[in-house]
Amino acid sequence: QVQLGESGGGLVQAGGSLRLSCAASGRTFSTYGMGWFRQAPGKEREFVAAISWSGSTKSYADSAKGRFTISRDNAKNTMYLQMNSLKPEDTAVYYCAAARYSGTYYSLGEYDYWGQGTQVTVSS
Repeated sequence: QVQLGESGGGLVQAGGSLRLSCAASGRTFSTYGMGWFRQAPGKEREFVAAISWSGSTKSYADSAKGRFTISRDNAKNTMYLQMNSLKPEDTAVYYCAAARYSGTYYSLGEYDYWGQGTQVTVSS
């Protein structure tokens, strides 16, 4: 069992930066693939970025490439999402998720545990 908690969201102007954190409980964090998803009002939850258990493999949605960086620190049971050059269309609730089994990590169904989400609002 893994419990996840996001932090670091907030209100930022367009062009600004935020760093989201996802803290995980349990001793098996280092064995999970991890991902970030987001959900804007009236829209479906969508993939943002994912990272393998070792951190060696990372993937990004096209909307995040070149602006967002995913990372993890297994010693601290924490995953991060550094978001730069933020745009108003990045406004959403951001969720972190953990997957017990290897996969593409692109789809919601691959994940077994979810955090409660953190709000990111980008003003124009």
